[in-house]
Amino acid sequence: MIEKRAAQRHRVFKGGTITFESSGVACTVRNMSDGGAAIDLDGSVMLPPSFTLSITRDNFVRNCRTVWRNDTRIGIAFVQ
Repeated sequence: MIEKRAAQRHRVFKGGTITFESSGVACTVRNMSDGGAAIDLDGSVMLPPSFTLSITRDNFVRNCRTVWRNDTRIGIAFVQ
């Protein structure tokens, strides 16, 4: 398999929140890099094309867009 990511991802297990349109959805961040992350959702949630990911304990907030999706796992890219 050919690796297409610009930066290597590191495994993590952190609670996060996806926010959009005055809504918040809990998620688990499973891996991260400087450019994106993979997150798990508790169920099938419809997300807009762009949203915000927050990890409170790390004071981490990034605007994101979905790159790929498999059931409850989503690959996201951080948007500048």
